[in-house]
Amino acid sequence: MSKDLLKVSTELLEAINTLKKKEWVDLTHAFGPDSPHFSAFDSAEFKTLFDHDDGFFAQNFSFAGQYGTHINAPIHFVRETRYLAELGLKELVLPLVVIDKSKESEENNDFTMSVDDILTFEAEHGEVEEGTFVALRTDWSKRWPDSDAFNNIDADGNNHLPGWGLESLKFLFEERKVKAIGHETFDTDSAIDFQNNGELLGEYYVLDQDTYQVELLANLDKVPAKGAVILNIVPKPDKASGFPVRSFAILP
Repeated sequence: MSKDLLKVSTELLEAINTLKKKEWVDLTHAFGPDSPHFSAFDSAEFKTLFDHDDGFFAQNFSFAGQYGTHINAPIHFVRETRYLAELGLKELVLPLVVIDKSKESEENNDFTMSVDDILTFEAEHGEVEEGTFVALRTDWSKRWPDSDAFNNIDADGNNHLPGWGLESLKFLFEERKVKAIGHETFDTDSAIDFQNNGELLGEYYVLDQDTYQVELLANLDKVPAKGAVILNIVPKPDKASGFPVRSFAILP
């Protein structure tokens, strides 16, 4: 092996060893047929095809691409844009910023992120950096896997779930030049915004930026406001609009 190749190999090994000494936080829910899911989708189905009496254990899985903790590619909402398989590997590994609005979401289940909320965060933690993945922490994930608690439907049949406001998303992408976003609920938009607008304006806006988002994140309460890195490891189905993802954070 040449000295240059040996140097590269040594640098990579040192980098891996350094990362493994850090704390790693799983941001992903385990999911199954009884897990909370978007109301338009059927429940997942897990079927055993062969068991150990047949010589090996194998299963068949049936679920919507947007099931469990999952990643949405631009094509999910926007025509003639990128499919999941077209996302670059380096897009899936980003510096992570976590904006904590868990208290506000507990007090008001219809909490909707505003630009002022972001500016308040920046006054304490510094400006949101360009090229980051910004996650909205609401602690809604703590309701998992209780579907009734997660859906939070009132007597009139309306959901009450926190989420992003459209102007806050425009501020992050246009003023702060962030790369992607994520949250703990089914949708980008707060439920009240969806009810008032009749459509998911925030989700369309994000995916129209030719980027992705991750929904149904977990354990954001274990990640600092800044300094961590998020990795979104996902299969590569052809022509897919989204798929369950294994998202995790490496802490500083």
